[in-house]
Amino acid sequence: MRVIAIEEHWTTPGIDRALRAQSTRSRDESVALNDRGDIPARLLDIGDQRIEAMDAADIDLQILSIAPPGTHGLPPREAIALSREANDRASEAVDRHPTRLRAMTTLPMSDPDAAVAELQRTANAPAHVGIMSYGRSGDRPLDDPAYDELLATAASMGQPVFLHPQIPPHAVRDASYRGFDPSVELALATFGWGWHIEAGLAALRLILRGTFDRHPDLQIVLEHWGEMLLFALDRVDSLSNVATGLDRRVAEYFRTNIHIATSGMLTPRLLRHALDFTSIDRILLSGDYPFHRLDAATLADFLGTLPDRADQHKLAHANAQALYRLDPSPSGSDEKTTPVLE
Repeated sequence: MRVIAIEEHWTTPGIDRALRAQSTRSRDESVALNDRGDIPARLLDIGDQRIEAMDAADIDLQILSIAPPGTHGLPPREAIALSREANDRASEAVDRHPTRLRAMTTLPMSDPDAAVAELQRTANAPAHVGIMSYGRSGDRPLDDPAYDELLATAASMGQPVFLHPQIPPHAVRDASYRGFDPSVELALATFGWGWHIEAGLAALRLILRGTFDRHPDLQIVLEHWGEMLLFALDRVDSLSNVATGLDRRVAEYFRTNIHIATSGMLTPRLLRHALDFTSIDRILLSGDYPFHRLDAATLADFLGTLPDRADQHKLAHANAQALYRLDPSPSGSDEKTTPVLE
């Protein structure tokens, strides 16, 4: 069947240089995670090498997204220029491979007004189908009123916001993640734990701020099977007892405004658990390329754990098609030569 993988990472030389040139205290140390093995070369490629990797994994379409930490921590002027360049490069890549690639828009979040302007500039471009964001830009959280116009614009334009994890602030790291070998500290603050807490907290803050009451059409995507929130949703829902200004209980927003992505973690038990708290219609396949590499056989086995063929199609492609408003029947010269089974 057709396979669409969202959240497939890339970056530009300009963004990479800018992140590494920051001062020690300003620099996001998670950029070091982009240096392993052949990841640097794969991140910079949104052309033939990427298409070959997709073919090997039986992936029909990737939705490109800038690798963390993106441009969120860069000064406004630099973030604006580099975000614009990245979005133009993504459009060019989609023009070259129109049936194989789409992109999430990179926004200069250190300047909220410029972020709105860039979203408006790209929203009508066929390449751009959503937004890649993080829960915080500097010390300003995504639920800050400064971003309300951006979130309203995203909702009105039907642009889903992919809420990607990021490393905790230095003060939090100093308090909770230090005291180990530097490599262990970095891992603990990122993929080992800190990333997931930061993204989950950002989603909760959006709910508690009343974001989805003001913008009921706004849709966000949480990766890594919901960044721990589904596993604690019964407990998290107790916030409803004190957040009296909300239209609904906290857990209800997970059924109307929040989608869950797999992030390369094709584990049947995680799927079974997720289905206890959300519906199959809100689960999206993401490979987290090139940090994870989806394997065709593993992917087929994973989808096969769903007994209903219609549910397999939803997870493999139909949910992504609906959320990102993608053409359900692509055609073109660079389409895979293997048959599409519908």
